[in-house]
Amino acid sequence: MKATGFISLWTLVSLPCGPLANPAEREDVVKHAIKLHRGKGAGITQRKQWVLESCRKLSGLLRQKNVVLNKLKNAIRAVEKDAGLSDEEKLFQVHTFEIFQKELNESENSVFQAIHGLQRALQGDYKDVVNMKESSRQRLEALREAAIKEEMEYVELLAAEKHQVEALKNMQHQNKSLSMLDEILEDVRKAADRLEEEIEEHAFDDNKSVRGVNFEAVLRVEEDEANSKRNASKREVEDDLGLSMLIDSQNNQYILTKPRDSTIPRADHHFIKDIVTIGMLSLPCGWLCTTIGLPTMFGYIICGVLLGPSGLNSIKSIVQVETLGEFGVFFTLFLVGLEFSPERLRKVWKISLQGPCYMTVLMIAFGLLWGHLLQIRPTQSVFISTCLSLSSTPLVSRFLAGSVRGDKEGDIDYSSVLLGMLVMQDVQLGLFIAVMPTLIQAGASTYSSIFKEFLRILILIGQILFSLAAVFLLCLVIKTYLIGPYYRKLHTESKGNKEILILGITAFTFLMLTITELLDVSMELGCFLAGALISSQGHMVTEEIMCCIEPIRDFLAIIFFASIGLHVFPTFVIYELTVLLFLTLSVVIMKFVLAVLVLSLILPKTSQYIKWIVSAGLAQVSEFSFVLGSRARRAGIISREVYLLILSVTTLSLLLAPALWRAAIMKCVPRPERRSST
Repeated sequence: MKATGFISLWTLVSLPCGPLANPAEREDVVKHAIKLHRGKGAGITQRKQWVLESCRKLSGLLRQKNVVLNKLKNAIRAVEKDAGLSDEEKLFQVHTFEIFQKELNESENSVFQAIHGLQRALQGDYKDVVNMKESSRQRLEALREAAIKEEMEYVELLAAEKHQVEALKNMQHQNKSLSMLDEILEDVRKAADRLEEEIEEHAFDDNKSVRGVNFEAVLRVEEDEANSKRNASKREVEDDLGLSMLIDSQNNQYILTKPRDSTIPRADHHFIKDIVTIGMLSLPCGWLCTTIGLPTMFGYIICGVLLGPSGLNSIKSIVQVETLGEFGVFFTLFLVGLEFSPERLRKVWKISLQGPCYMTVLMIAFGLLWGHLLQIRPTQSVFISTCLSLSSTPLVSRFLAGSVRGDKEGDIDYSSVLLGMLVMQDVQLGLFIAVMPTLIQAGASTYSSIFKEFLRILILIGQILFSLAAVFLLCLVIKTYLIGPYYRKLHTESKGNKEILILGITAFTFLMLTITELLDVSMELGCFLAGALISSQGHMVTEEIMCCIEPIRDFLAIIFFASIGLHVFPTFVIYELTVLLFLTLSVVIMKFVLAVLVLSLILPKTSQYIKWIVSAGLAQVSEFSFVLGSRARRAGIISREVYLLILSVTTLSLLLAPALWRAAIMKCVPRPERRSST
């Protein structure tokens, strides 16, 4: 009916306009035609005739559709009763008829949906943006559903075509005798078809009705190799799944994770190129930092900056690179635990437990005070303060790598205190990640429910503390009964073959990581505890495992620090350099002063001199603030501006950390130990 109206309107407008040269006359004719189309100015007879003709045509189409549907039903019954057709031929013909039935029904639904949409648009207020937005959203949903239905119909047509090909092959096989090779190939073909049906996951059909699933329009970008095919037919290009990139309306990019046909091996060439590029560029960047006296990790961060969005923008698989970089953190903390023996842990456990807790509480108190003065929401103040209270364990472990820890009799080793406090901060990180959902709800709650949210936070903290107690109890059992026999078995089996030893140690590390993750505690803590448990077997065991794991750690650490550089934006730092330097120096000085104050209260008098070194090691912001900041930004706890400030302050504090560390080492450490520490 809508199409008929438009044709009538176009006929009324176009026919009289030919001989009219005057624009004013044309405008009058157009206005008159619009009035006639809308029923204004038209006679009663004309209006009735137009409506009757349009309704007659629509009803005629619907009657024809019903007649065709009845014929299709009769045809399906006739095919099913035909004994001369094979099962494959019957399946193909019935499938084709059913698809045609569905096409007719969908076309009818589309007509009435278009009429309903036009009616809704005419009833709306064109000045009301909210109403127009809702209408647009409904049209978009209708288009998405139509696209999904059309996609499913196309898949069904492909299946019908496949059935037709199989039916033709069966007819040919019945008319000729097959050789032994042809029979073998036919059996292999049938077995391959059964295999595809068994392993195929109907992920699309299974998940499209799941609650929370949305249909979205995406762009599919074929990779260069697929586009450069010269002699490939259209059919081959359509069947080639490749590793196409999908881009949604929010500019998020997706890559294939699991293909429909799992029998064909595929590789993510973008990811391979990204890792190769990072590996090649990390070498000159690391050399440059070594030449000017900076740790090599800053060269790897510079490598990420050059290749990331703020540089050449050549890294395509950012999420995959970050995921691989997380393993660098895992192995770094494993080696930290390997050097951190349980005897040293018992010596400083009170300091390691009390120090980070006091510092976090003081940072949150200062954050709430400044937030009150600057009129910042309490949830945002708590989040920012907690982020800034954390320090970088991988960075400090690099500072301490290979240092001589020859502490005097009765004194406390500064490296033990520093690593113990950093491990406790990793525990706090896991605790804070677990509390974040409740913090998000508390930020969105009214003041009448704040008490309930506070109660929920306390209950959640109790659950985390219970999980920590369970983890340490499990570690005690493993240390007493399991770790000794397990390592001796590995050592026996790995004589002349280090592969078994590396695999066994890695599997044990991942087991501890999985246990702590299941108990809602930080995965990093599991890696540290795995190293600490193995170190209980003695110094020789520690040296042997360190020689095997260190090369793996070094390579993965390069990926990790390069992934940090992907989130560093030099242009933003340059634009706001004065503000960022002031904020960074304020944070570093505040953390240093608070650490000195706390350590002055909890350290023994004979070990007061190490408070300057430990405070210098804690006076930077952890790289995990990137992770926390991204989650908080997605959850709406912080704004985009605050997120960029956190990233920039974290980066600048990490750059200042080596200078502060060297100054503290030169002031407090004797000369023989100073050379090895720096």
